[in-house]
Amino acid sequence: IPLPEGFEELEAVAPIDLLRRAGAEVIIASLSEELTVKGRNDIRLVADTTLSAALERNFDCLLLPGGPGVKYLRANQLVIERVRRQGRDGHWIAAICAAPTVLRDAGLIPGIRFTAHPSVAPELPGMISDRRVVTDGRVITSRGAGTAIEFGLEVVSALFGQATSQSVGTSICA
Repeated sequence: IPLPEGFEELEAVAPIDLLRRAGAEVIIASLSEELTVKGRNDIRLVADTTLSAALERNFDCLLLPGGPGVKYLRANQLVIERVRRQGRDGHWIAAICAAPTVLRDAGLIPGIRFTAHPSVAPELPGMISDRRVVTDGRVITSRGAGTAIEFGLEVVSALFGQATSQSVGTSICA
C-alpha cells in the first residue's frame, strides 16, 4: 500500500486492518523518504518502508487509497509502472475513491467495469455510480471512505477466499 501525503485515512487503515486480521503480510510504503506520512485529516501513519525499497518485491495485491494525496500517486512514475506491472502479471489491484484515476493513467481502465468517488466522474467516463464496490477480473474498485470496510473485505475475499472474508467480517460485526 503506497501512502502519499494527504491519503484518506479510512481508505488506508480499514483495508490494512482487515487484511492483517486475515493473516496477510501488509507492507505500507511511504511515497517519500520519510516514513511518517500525514493523512488528509492530520492523522500520521508510520510506514514500514519507502516505495523505492518496497518495489523490489512482488506483491499479490497493490492497494491504492484515495484522498487528496492521489495527485502524488498519479505524478509518481514508479507507482504508474507498478500498476502496469501488476496488471500485466495478473496480480490484484485495488483502488478506492479517487485512486481509480491512477488506473486510468496506467492504461488499465478501458475494458473493465469500475467505480470511484463522484468527484472524479468527469475523468472516468463509464464509471459505475450505483455500486459501492466493483470487482472485474483482478481489479477491485470502490467509491470512498464510507465503503472502506466493504472494499477491504472484498480484497480479503479475493486474496483469501469468501470464508475468510466472512469470518473477518463477523469478527468486526460488519
